[in-house]
Amino acid sequence: MAIEHDFFGLLESGPDGSIFWSENVEFGDQSVTVDLTAPDQDDVSQAALDVAAAMVSSLEAIDLAARNAMVAELDDRTSEVTEYLLQQQESLGAELEGLLSDVSGDVHMDIIRSLQLMSMTILADEHGGADPFAVLEYALDPDATDDVLLVNLSSDAEVLSVTSAD
Repeated sequence: MAIEHDFFGLLESGPDGSIFWSENVEFGDQSVTVDLTAPDQDDVSQAALDVAAAMVSSLEAIDLAARNAMVAELDDRTSEVTEYLLQQQESLGAELEGLLSDVSGDVHMDIIRSLQLMSMTILADEHGGADPFAVLEYALDPDATDDVLLVNLSSDAEVLSVTSAD
């Protein structure tokens, strides 16, 4: 079986009924991998695909909301964002400044501004549910794939949480 969608085209299911779509989307001066996945195509509605397409099309606004959510967590010394930033400062030391795209003197803000959006994974079967519908993956160093922050979004593009990949 397959699902047809204006944005994603023909989404064919695998032998186990799952669907998967992947594309590299240009975002600013970088390329972001966008994956859409669901373990069972029967759990994917046209509405979910429409929401997913809208999210991909408004990646810039979603990225801004995700970064604002990170900034909002800076006041909490025990937040995963704060812990991630402190860990990056400690592990990178003097190399940190070379990874920053803008140096304003506020190191934590500079790191958040310098994070690269690596990927967006859309879990199409989670439309309207309590679990994340989309997950954005951010890294300061694209080669350090273990040192990432994940921003979990609901199907209405609201930030549910920001976590580290640890």
